[in-house]
Amino acid sequence: MILPSKHLKTDRALIGIGGEVLQLLDQSKTVSRLWEEFLESRSQQDKHEVGFDRFVLTLDMLFLFDAIDFDRGRIIRRGVA
Repeated sequence: MILPSKHLKTDRALIGIGGEVLQLLDQSKTVSRLWEEFLESRSQQDKHEVGFDRFVLTLDMLFLFDAIDFDRGRIIRRGVA
């Protein structure tokens, strides 16, 4: 589920979704805004493959990896000046 495998494509694995999320974090954003931008960035077919639950698991994983932080209701990318 975290890494792609024979039965799980990269764009459905948490690590692949995490890469897409990090690209969208050019500034601090609320979870709902980040979710909307994530859906807009995906093609119509791919929108149904990743639900909000998998998106939240991705945010959890990125937080555990110290790639993002949560500050005053907004998600921020760590290590970016």
